[in-house]
Amino acid sequence: MPYTPGAVLDGLQASLGSVTLGAVDSEGVAWYLQTLEGWDSPEVRASWTDREGDHGAWASPVYYGSRPITLGGTIVAPSRVLLEQAMDQLRAAAGLTDTLLVVQESTPKQAVVRRSGKLLIQYVTATTASFNVLVTAADPRRYGTTLMTTTTKLPSTTGGLTLPAATPWLLSATVAAGQIDAVNDGDVETRPVLTITGPVVAPQIQAQMPDGSVRLATFSQDLASGDVLVIDTDAHTVTLNGSVSRRRFLTIPSGWPTIPAGAVTSFIFRSTAYNPTATLTAAWRSAWQ
Repeated sequence: MPYTPGAVLDGLQASLGSVTLGAVDSEGVAWYLQTLEGWDSPEVRASWTDREGDHGAWASPVYYGSRPITLGGTIVAPSRVLLEQAMDQLRAAAGLTDTLLVVQESTPKQAVVRRSGKLLIQYVTATTASFNVLVTAADPRRYGTTLMTTTTKLPSTTGGLTLPAATPWLLSATVAAGQIDAVNDGDVETRPVLTITGPVVAPQIQAQMPDGSVRLATFSQDLASGDVLVIDTDAHTVTLNGSVSRRRFLTIPSGWPTIPAGAVTSFIFRSTAYNPTATLTAAWRSAWQ
């Protein structure tokens, strides 16, 4: 029975690079996704050392490891030529370089993966084949497909009292906070990318954590007009104008700022001198384990 191009098939839906699984493509090829192993939880790295002369063991810190994922299913094509074409598409999509895997759930989620095992594609009939693809996400988190981005300027004050002034005095003033409130709807911490655009003198970011603590990120150099400083809190890199490392000029005495699970972190932009064109941009995705 021919399939209708664009139709959604029963079962799981995902996309690996340019290949959509769980749907019928424009050539009328049906891609059934029947297994998705490893999407439920990442690996864990931990060790235990037996306590000498006592019960139990000493536990090391526990970290998530990489996330191996296996996608398995069936390809049904209108002809052998289209089946072979679909098989080649899958081989290309499961590449040796970074590929985006998106899984359609009630909240769609994504991970960046690379092929990490032999790609198994076997003929079942002249127009049907089964497939099994093993890929691995080096970053174990599953991220929301929506990238959140917010920009703020340095705080400014308008109004207030100007001296000399006649009584009665009017002391009201309005302060633009220069603050970004970043929400993580997931169940594991996420790590934002913070971008500062000059001109700005010795910029500082104050990250107010949900537990009341503050994590400071202070850059000791000035940024000229047009300079762009990118702080990647996951990769732990600081890059000026897309290519020059400036990590040694960033001080983070309390650790890299993050956005904890199901919480809000407020990023406050500060400088020793006000400039109306300086900006701070935070970009992040909600993250799940």
